[in-house]
Amino acid sequence: MSTAPESAPGFEKHPDYRVDITASDRHVRVLAGDCVIADTRNALAVQESKHHPVWYLPLADVNTDLLTATETSTYCPFKGHASYWSIHTPQEELTDAVWSYQSPYSECLALQDYVGFYTDKVVMEIDGEREGTDGPGRSD
Repeated sequence: MSTAPESAPGFEKHPDYRVDITASDRHVRVLAGDCVIADTRNALAVQESKHHPVWYLPLADVNTDLLTATETSTYCPFKGHASYWSIHTPQEELTDAVWSYQSPYSECLALQDYVGFYTDKVVMEIDGEREGTDGPGRSD
């Protein structure tokens, strides 16, 4: 018997905080060197209070053969516990370059089965253009 997702405790303490998740059909690709790590038209654009926008891509559209789970984990009181992966290509290893909320809080349940990428470690292309620092994808 599965249990319903918990509500995020962060919203109780900070009711004006926002995590807006919007489906997008833009063509999003993630590259590490010459390797395509992900390619999708089913991304989510996430705009969160006090953060730059971030693209989340469906895990189904990620080349998971290039990912290795790490011991790293973080916690967000609005989204939940995040797990991390490193990217391994023939040219390089990018440690903790990918994260996911595998069991997000109910308010961010749309993020389940999606991953984010640190754009200081990979190249993100949106509709064929390299992502700048002003649109979804920046990770700080």
